[in-house]
Amino acid sequence: MDKKSLRALYKEKREALSLEQIDDLSLDIANSSLQLPIWDKSNYHLFLSIESKKEVDTSYIMQILSGKDKNIIVSRTDFETNSMRHFLMTDNTTFKVSSYGIPEPVDGFEVQPTQIDVVFVPLLAFDTKGNRIGYGKGFYDRFLQECKPDVVKIGISFFEAEREDINDVFEQDIPLDYCITPTQVYTF
Repeated sequence: MDKKSLRALYKEKREALSLEQIDDLSLDIANSSLQLPIWDKSNYHLFLSIESKKEVDTSYIMQILSGKDKNIIVSRTDFETNSMRHFLMTDNTTFKVSSYGIPEPVDGFEVQPTQIDVVFVPLLAFDTKGNRIGYGKGFYDRFLQECKPDVVKIGISFFEAEREDINDVFEQDIPLDYCITPTQVYTF
């Protein structure tokens, strides 16, 4: 199946979820993350959920990271340059919701992509080979290219892997190492 069709299908599936389902499934995903062999790392990049798009609520993963005393890095997106800047989250970090509905840090200590050990990656769908489909702007593919080669890439999804391969994967699309769903952890 192609990215455009899958993007539409999974946006529709996500839209059908109730707020209670999103909360329960997000908690299941966070609990499943504890199975991953990643907890010896220091710097974790976490996306902040866009509520209006019914994304996985990453606040549960944030609580785990905080409880394990890990550095949490969050991004600010620049839609004019199609780039992201990354900031260490502290007790003093102030957030503002962008015009796209993305909670973003206003300021803080900037972190270079090469300093990040683990990236939790947003997605709409993924296949059994670790290929992911996002919103189609390529922000995360560009960001992941800037990271060190051994950065751990973890997708999180409400839905299981698409059994049919995504047939229009590009060379610059960066595959995942893992993907966590409410019922399973996929390793690629």
